[in-house]
Amino acid sequence: MIDIVALLSNMVVQTEETAKEKFDLSGLTLTQLHYLETINALSNPNLTELAASLKLTKPTVTVAIDKLIEKNYVFKVQSDEDRRSAHLHLTDKGKQINQIHELAHKTIADSICQKLNSEEQQMLINLLTKLLIEK
Repeated sequence: MIDIVALLSNMVVQTEETAKEKFDLSGLTLTQLHYLETINALSNPNLTELAASLKLTKPTVTVAIDKLIEKNYVFKVQSDEDRRSAHLHLTDKGKQINQIHELAHKTIADSICQKLNSEEQQMLINLLTKLLIEK
């Protein structure tokens, strides 16, 4: 089982690294790509929401977000409801990078689907959902 998990992990990393090279994203780490993906998925979270989702401390997330702001991938918008809070938004450049990252995920999914029939695909979806989503 450990060998299979390692192979799957390597497949994901290799596909994402290939996408980074293909689209010249050498200035971004996989962690930074994950931040952009999470900001997009959470629809403009504040720092506290992002930290909770990533299961990281707020100071850790703040440092990473400041770097993404410097690179012009993210910007902050002050909250109308609470002036002490700001929401994170992807810049157009950040949105484009996120789309490339999603393409890498689609490539992985397509690769898996090519090797499985529809019944096996559904079984895999059910198993992964049970492992990763259900509590």
